[in-house]
Amino acid sequence: MLLLDIAKLAPVETESRPQDPGQAPPAPAFDAFLRGVGARAFRFAEIGLRQREDALDAVQDAMVKMLTYRDRPASEWNPLFWSILRNRMTDMQRRSLFRLRWLLPGSSDRDGEPVDWADDAPDPQRNLESREAWTRIRAALRGLPERQREAFTLRVLEELDVTETAQAMGCSEGSVKTHLSRARAALQKQLEDVR
Repeated sequence: MLLLDIAKLAPVETESRPQDPGQAPPAPAFDAFLRGVGARAFRFAEIGLRQREDALDAVQDAMVKMLTYRDRPASEWNPLFWSILRNRMTDMQRRSLFRLRWLLPGSSDRDGEPVDWADDAPDPQRNLESREAWTRIRAALRGLPERQREAFTLRVLEELDVTETAQAMGCSEGSVKTHLSRARAALQKQLEDVR
C-alpha cells in the first residue's frame, strides 16, 4: 500500500500496515500509478486548500479511496483519482468554512504562511527564480474562481484530455472548455500585470 511521506512529499511503500484479509494487495501497475500521481496531486491540493497539512491529508485520503477502485481498468484511474481528490478537497473546504463561520468568529483563512521549499537545485539563483515564478503562478491560480482553477490545473498541468477533465470535474466537456478559456485569459492578464 502507498502512503504519502510527509517529509518528502513522495509516496513510500509500507509493509507494517495491516491489510484486510479479503483485500488483495495492489497490483504493480496500480502502485506505479499512485506513485506517479502523488507529487502532482499534492501541488493541486495545496493550491486549492492553501495549507500543506490539509493538502497532504486530502491526497492521502484520495489514495486510500482509490484502493477500492484498483480492479477497474487502468484507463479509468486518472480521471477517477482526480475526481475523488477534488471531492475530498471540497469536503475539507466546506468543513473549514463552517469552522471559520461558526466556531471561530472573526478569524481569517490562513493565507500568508511561509512555504517550505526544498533547496535541491545546484544553482541557487535558478532555484530562487523558480521559487519566485512558482509563487507568482500559485498566487495567480489562487485568484481564479474554483472551477476555472480546476479546469486549468487538470487540463494544462495534469494534461488530462477534455473528456477526463469533464469526468473529474463532474461537468460537460463544453463547460471544461469555457472554464479553461476564461482561466487562461485571467492568468495571462494577472501574470502580465506582475512583470
